[in-house]
Amino acid sequence: MPDLLEDLRDTFQNAADFKEQGVAAGGDGPKLRLLWLESLISGRDLGEELLRPLLDPKRFGGLSDGAEVLRQLLQGGVDVPDGTLRKTSREIAGDLLDGRCALVFRELNLAVTYELRSGERRGVEAPREEKVLLGGKDAFTETLRTNLGLVRRRLPSPGLMVEEVKTRCQCPTKVQLLWMDGVADPLRVTECRRRLSRIEADALLSASILQSALSDRPGSVFPQVLSTERSDRFALNLLEGRVGVLVDGLPLGWLAPAPLSQFFRVPEDEALHPWVGSALTMLRYLALLVGLALPALFVAISMYHQEMLPARLMEAIIEAKRSVPFPSGVETVVMLLAVELLQEAGLRLATPVGETVTVLGALLVGQAAIEAKLVSPVVVIVVSLATVAGYTSPSQEMAGALRLLRMLLVLAAAGWGMLGLSAGAILLVHYLCGIEVLGVPYLEPFSSGSLKKALGGLLRRPGDAAHRRDDSVAGSS
Repeated sequence: MPDLLEDLRDTFQNAADFKEQGVAAGGDGPKLRLLWLESLISGRDLGEELLRPLLDPKRFGGLSDGAEVLRQLLQGGVDVPDGTLRKTSREIAGDLLDGRCALVFRELNLAVTYELRSGERRGVEAPREEKVLLGGKDAFTETLRTNLGLVRRRLPSPGLMVEEVKTRCQCPTKVQLLWMDGVADPLRVTECRRRLSRIEADALLSASILQSALSDRPGSVFPQVLSTERSDRFALNLLEGRVGVLVDGLPLGWLAPAPLSQFFRVPEDEALHPWVGSALTMLRYLALLVGLALPALFVAISMYHQEMLPARLMEAIIEAKRSVPFPSGVETVVMLLAVELLQEAGLRLATPVGETVTVLGALLVGQAAIEAKLVSPVVVIVVSLATVAGYTSPSQEMAGALRLLRMLLVLAAAGWGMLGLSAGAILLVHYLCGIEVLGVPYLEPFSSGSLKKALGGLLRRPGDAAHRRDDSVAGSS
């Protein structure tokens, strides 16, 4: 049988933070070897909760056999809970990398590991990317245990199922699958478990790896998994029957299945009066149409179908374009690219500098382009309206997909007018109708064939918030 201590020394021979110390139980009892990774362990807890009780003669004095010391440790002889017996060097190495220390009994070729993770972690803060108006101010962090605790506080029910899923990553990362027993569809839970267990990567450090694994069409530009940093939104979706995923090291939670309508909902809609919440939901869908189709519609009409506009409006557009040397399609594409450049610059720079660059860039570029007769004021207005409408999307992934589609529709309209715009819209709807997310149509509930369900995706009646279950995703329990 291979020597555990030697195997562990070979495994961590190039790890500068790997520490090893000899310990005598009770001060003069059996000799043990204490192993830990200094970067992951709290040194204070290691001394106070493990070493001090282990060296106490009152607890371990008089024990001359390592088996007796092992039995005493497994019965709670020290102040650290959750002592785990390990028999292989691979298990011990995994525990050390998970923030545990190991007491190795060399003569028994066994070890007991204890969790003593360092307390150096980011605390719970308010969400930064998702604005909260009427809801909880606690956002997920990079610590899996903290995130699970936030969900437990929201859903203090034994029906909340939590299962740890093993992936095929070379650097193991804890992944937990969450669902409400009796609400979520067991078949979807099984499918999510299967997809997570088949993840193969060097390390699960990026959200894109998880989203690709859970998506039916990983190559699609449309997101099929809802990500959120809000614990209240995560809990509400679990109550509706969705399956949740939490990953250690990533400050987000993922929910599936997530049809298109789910990306235009926010928890605040249900905290408001039903009429107000319904009006805001419909406003987002209107903004979706405006942000997606307005620039392309303007290009198609101004270049090919001027007869569709009233005479006075057409005269005003012609007058504004009289000194502009470029066609409307080129103007619109250039302005859309300028907006994307400004937005990207604002995101990558530090917050104060980014905001200044974005505001000044928008004012200077737009005004200078108009005065230099490079673009017409109408194009600036159209692109500005489309950009503002795109910002109403609660999901950044969906907003990015819509920006890309907006550019493609503008190019189609510039090439073939209303025919190109109509063909692009038809192909888009046809493509969306063919997407399914864990067996749920992507356009659900609008593609259900039921007017009542379709209206339910837009309107909310009083009392709907008290019944969280979503019939399109929940199980038939």
